[in-house]
Amino acid sequence: MVLKERVAVVTGAGSGLGRAHAMLLANHGARVVVNDMNIESASRVADEIVGNGGQAIAIAASVTDEAQVAAMIDRVIASWQRVDILINNAGILRDKSFAKMSLDDFRLVLDVHLMGAVICTKAVWEIMRQQNYGRIVMTTSSSGLYGNFGQSNYGAAKMAVVGLMQTLAIEGEKYNVRVNCLAPTAATQMTQGVLSKEALAKLDPKLVSPGLLALVGDDAPTRAILCAGAGHFARAYVTLTKGCRIGGDVDAGERVMKQWDRISDPTEEIVPAYGFKQAELELASAGCEAPTVAESR
Repeated sequence: MVLKERVAVVTGAGSGLGRAHAMLLANHGARVVVNDMNIESASRVADEIVGNGGQAIAIAASVTDEAQVAAMIDRVIASWQRVDILINNAGILRDKSFAKMSLDDFRLVLDVHLMGAVICTKAVWEIMRQQNYGRIVMTTSSSGLYGNFGQSNYGAAKMAVVGLMQTLAIEGEKYNVRVNCLAPTAATQMTQGVLSKEALAKLDPKLVSPGLLALVGDDAPTRAILCAGAGHFARAYVTLTKGCRIGGDVDAGERVMKQWDRISDPTEEIVPAYGFKQAELELASAGCEAPTVAESR
């Protein structure tokens, strides 16, 4: 019961991956807020958790509605006095090639995946800072990390939450608020018709959710991207190659092209601890000492 007495909010938990997340967290002792736009779906999951001896409440709210999310968190605090874990899972798909996609469908997917995560995270951020404890998981995707045909809107949103995670992890560090990403591959309503029946059978959402335990426990990392599917787990990283100094004279562009293989060489690539690391390396290459991170803020 490694999550005993922890309070976890799972968005989009009425079915699929969110339901699997909620059940796993409850099985490990967490008190779970089952959020979904459909109260009947949320209630079924909450009732199942309670029936198994756990604690859960169902709350209907749209992650894109600030007032509904605020009311949800107010109710959680009134019931259990804290929020320890937030799983930003809610999402939708509006797949089309970019040429055929409407801007309305692009905005809608960004609104749900990115702004939904922002709104829910903002609602618990100060609570977690004040209690000096918080674990937040963003749901990213291989579509965002690497791209998939027909998912420019979804991919843009899913890479955006990685950027959100990177900065919030830095800002939350001194408050013991750890922020990570989960990149799942699972058979849900969002993947029906995309994968074969054989593949879908091996991609039970329950095989993804165990990865959450590593991301929300007391010893959780921060700024990790965990990829999970079919019982397989891997890490993804945003890296920076060593590169080389070209300079800025009149033929610099031509030399960039000539040195492309060297610039791209991953042999000595690093995972920067913060965004300003790029500037530090560039200035060092130019023979200039960069200010520290604290001095640059």
